[in-house]
Parts: sequence; C-alpha cells; structure tokens
Amino acid sequence: MFRRIGQRVSDGIRQFMFGRYGLDQLNVVLMVAAVALCLISFLFSRINAVWTVALSFVLNLLSYVLLFWYILRAFSRNIEKRNRENRRFLAFRSRLTDKQNRYYRCPNCKQTVRVPRGRGKICIKCPKCSEKFVRKS
Repeated sequence: MFRRIGQRVSDGIRQFMFGRYGLDQLNVVLMVAAVALCLISFLFSRINAVWTVALSFVLNLLSYVLLFWYILRAFSRNIEKRNRENRRFLAFRSRLTDKQNRYYRCPNCKQTVRVPRGRGKICIKCPKCSEKFVRKS
C-alpha cells in the first residue's frame, strides 16, 4: 500500500518537474550562500548590540532573496535563459580561479582578451577589432 502511495507521489513530482529547469551549479552556489547567510545572521542576532540587529536583518533579507532566486530558477520553464545564466556564472568562476592569465576588455569593442600573467607592461592587440592598448599583466 505504501509503495503505491510513494509511487504516485514520485510520479506526481516527476510530472510537475517535466519541462522545468531543475538544478545546476549556480543553484547550488545560491543555496549554499543563502544557508551560510542565514547562519551568520543567526550568530549576529545572539549578540546584544544595536548594529548587530540591523546587520542580522539585512543578512536575513539577503538570504531570502537568494532563496527566492533559487526557487525561481529551479522551477522556471525558460530553460535557455537559465542555461545562459549558468554559463555566465561558470565563465566568471573560471576567471576567478585562473591564476595563469589576466582578462582585459578591449576599450574599443568590449571584447574580452586573455593574456598571460607576470609579463610586465605589454601591448595587447584585440583579435576582433585590432585595437592596440597597453596594460600591466
């Protein structure tokens, strides 16, 4: 009896989630950040000072915003837009963890240009518009 009920529930959830986006790396980061902010807010609320009450309120509010964004992304039917958001997040994260290269924007066409770190002042030529600009790597 319980197996049939469990099967119905899982079928209902599967049917509800059909055509929806679900989870990805950005959603995991949003959830972890929201939980971390909630815990920090809880710790600040235990300190009896005026500024900690305000900080706790702001952190709680920010955690709720992140949770709302998480839920909105997970249940969204606009899969292409969520994929674009995730790809942009992954590109941003890879830039943060890239210790061998620096990234600059071309002042003319706004193309992102990657150059190796530690070369001093170098003249960078944009591959898109051939604009030359000098930056320190």
